[in-house]
Amino acid sequence: MMPEFIDGPTRVAAVGEPPKLIEEYVGRVNTGDTTISVARMQSPPGWSEPGQRPEFDEYTLVLRGMLRVEHEGGAIEVRAGQSIITRKGEWVRYSTPGSEGAEYVAVCNPAFGPDIVHRDE
Repeated sequence: MMPEFIDGPTRVAAVGEPPKLIEEYVGRVNTGDTTISVARMQSPPGWSEPGQRPEFDEYTLVLRGMLRVEHEGGAIEVRAGQSIITRKGEWVRYSTPGSEGAEYVAVCNPAFGPDIVHRDE
């Protein structure tokens, strides 16, 4: 065994409008890892995506701007320097309604996959 160096991310197609940039460093696409994923997100002002009820826990650290996380009990605004944990099976919807958009890091356990995110129709 030895450490695995990751030279850079792979861009992954994003859902939602206007389009956001997803760069996966660790996960199903870039490293073939199914146990965890680590991705950097850059969301423009006004971005939103459908709600979802994923089969993974998601740990999010906001680096810049504000990420709005809607849930069945309301909504939470997560700002630069703050984090949020959403649990598998919990309905959530992410957006960046502010004028700055947001840049954030998302860690999913198990790794994010389109087959286990279960987005709303």
